[in-house]
Formats: sequence, C-alpha cells, structure tokens
Amino acid sequence: MTKTALSLIHTHDSFDGWRSITISIYMTLVGYGMLVAMPVISSARLQVFGFTEVQIGQLSSADLGGLALGAVLTSWLILKASRRILVLIGALIAIFANMLSLGLTDYQAMLLARLVTGIGSGLYTGVAIANLGATSTPAKCYNWMLFAFAFSSAIEFHIFPQLSLDGIYIAFIAAFMAGLPCITWIPKQHTAQPLDVEIEVIEGNLHHIDHHHVPAYIVWLCLIAMFLIYTNIGGYWTYIEMAALKEQVDSDWINQLMLLSSLSNIVGCLLATRLSNRFGLAKPLLSALLAMAGIVGLLAGGIDSVKLAVSLLIFNLLWIFIDVYQMSFIAHADHSGKFSSLIPCAQGLGQIAGPNIAAMALSSEVNYSHVFIICTCFSVLAFVTYFTVYLKLQKRLPALANAS
Repeated sequence: MTKTALSLIHTHDSFDGWRSITISIYMTLVGYGMLVAMPVISSARLQVFGFTEVQIGQLSSADLGGLALGAVLTSWLILKASRRILVLIGALIAIFANMLSLGLTDYQAMLLARLVTGIGSGLYTGVAIANLGATSTPAKCYNWMLFAFAFSSAIEFHIFPQLSLDGIYIAFIAAFMAGLPCITWIPKQHTAQPLDVEIEVIEGNLHHIDHHHVPAYIVWLCLIAMFLIYTNIGGYWTYIEMAALKEQVDSDWINQLMLLSSLSNIVGCLLATRLSNRFGLAKPLLSALLAMAGIVGLLAGGIDSVKLAVSLLIFNLLWIFIDVYQMSFIAHADHSGKFSSLIPCAQGLGQIAGPNIAAMALSSEVNYSHVFIICTCFSVLAFVTYFTVYLKLQKRLPALANAS
C-alpha cells in the first residue's frame, strides 16, 4: 500500500523579509510592554495615589481592555486598509494618550486616558502579530518574538522600578516614536483568504497541494482558550507582588525574582522550539497548561520566599512556552491576519477579566489564596478547550492538528 504523507505549508511571500519581521517583532515588544510592566505600575499606583486594590484592577483593565478593542478594529480593517496606515494611526493614538496621562491624579481621567492608550496599542500590536503570522514559518517568528520579549522584560524589570509613573509613560512614548521611521518596512496587504490552509499531500513519488477551509468555530475556540489562559495570567500577574508583600516577603527579593523570572522566558523559548519540532504544537501545549495550573495552585496554601521563587520562575517559563504554541496554532489556521490579529484581543480581554475577577473576590474579603485557586480553574478550563479542538482537528484536518 502506498504511504500518504500530509504536511501543512505556507506560501513564501513578502512578509518573510527580514525588515518586515524585525519591525513587527519590535512593535510587539512595545505593544505588549504595558502588560509586562503591570506589576510595577500597579504597585506605583498603590503607593503614589493610594488607590484601592479594586481601582488598581480597574485601571489595569482599562489599559488591556483598550488593547482588546484596538485588536478588534485591526481584525475588521486589516483586509480593507493598508497595514502601514493602521500602524501609524495606532502609534499616534498611543503617543497622544500617554502624553495625556502625564501628571494625572484624578482616577476617572486616568481611567479614560489608559483606555485610549490601549486602543492605540491594540491597533499597533494587532498588525504586528498578523504580520508575523503571515510568514511562511509563523512558529519560528513567534519564537523569535518571544525570545526578544524575554530580554525586553528583563530590561523593563531592571529599569521601571527606578522610574516614576510618569517616567514609565515617557519611556513608552519614546518607544512608539522610535518605530515610526520603519513603518515602510511593513508590506501593505496580504492576498491570502481567511481560514484557508494549504496541505501538501505526498503519495509515493507524486505530490500535490490541497486547499482546505478551517471551520471558523475551531479558531474561535482557540481564541476563547487564549482568553481563559490570560484570565489566569491577568489575575496572577496583577496581584502576585501585592500578595507576596502582604505575606511579608522581602521587597528586594521580590524585585530580584521579577528580573530572574523574566530571564526564565528564554528557557521557555528554547524548549518550545525543540519540543514543537519533535512533537508538534498541540501535545506540548496541553502538557504546559496542566503544569501551569499546578504552579499557580501552589500558592493557594500561602506564600513564602521559596514558593514565590518556584512559582514565578516556572510561571514565566510556561507563559512564553504556551504562547509560542497557541499563537502559532492560530496563525497556521489563518494566514490572512483577520483572525490572528485578534490574538491581542483575546489576551487583552483575559487581562481585563483576570484582575477584575480577582478584585471582586478581594472586595468580598476573600484572601489571596482564593484568588490563586480561581486562576488555577481558568488554566484547567483552557486545557479542556484546547483538548476539544485537538480532538476535532484529528478527525477533520490531522495535518493542522499535528502542525509544528
């Protein structure tokens, strides 16, 4: 019997150029920078303005909710408008809103300014994520992006605690402005159709390319799973520093761990590449989700210096590890950018839900242990969702289910 081999392929195009990849990676680092800096920013808002824990959660939600709204706009416009124009508009909105944030002390005004900032960042980041997903090797490009993200996170955690809140906003203004001269490196459009995948079929010495349409519900389930994961991440990441301080963990030790945990992202990138080449994307993703549930749940019994170190270091490793897989999986299913540009939306909505759910729990006099239990539940729900997707694709499009 002739053996049939199936493999997922992407057509090489202008998005594979080093300039497009480089500026897109830079844009993701700037666009996601606020997410990384959120623990530092949350602590600053607590100390400088005396906002309540609930208000801090709501301010975090404004930043990241705006990111989600901007990504939705990107998804709607990306097949109609020039990607360069979308990036320019997003950058200018983010620059202007960050300038408005300087010197603000009123809570309501700050909430509005951070929402607008997030919308600009969402437009900017949504295009960048779609550009990387449009390359012929999205998994490799996302891995490069997250590898760079690990280093930029370490730099942020080293520098940002030494800056005032206004100083952090100025740093973001400068970062957005620095990328403006390179906007012309971005291709204007992509010709691929949404949810169209190319599968190479090899039968003996013969081979041909089949086009298959991925059911839209498959990608929506992946985006829902990403939302669930980032709900877990949002709750954990917004309150982990405050929870540790409440348990009398030394603040200098926490700052050192924040820096070291960002470097553990590098290990996650290296492991993700090696494992995906051998096992594909889906199986390592499912394993990592169960591991993340365990490492977040570890803090449900209380926090000390050792538990905090173990949880933070492994959490950051798994965060990057998981992102390589889930972002690549969506990009494989949607080469056009219409759905992959919604990745920041799923992340942003999760970052809204996570802090707000945690804030509501804390306002009901629930302690931080219960917050970490809630976060663990969302990680388990994400595992169930992705496992459902994997089983569906194994029956319908096994080449996509086992893509690397």
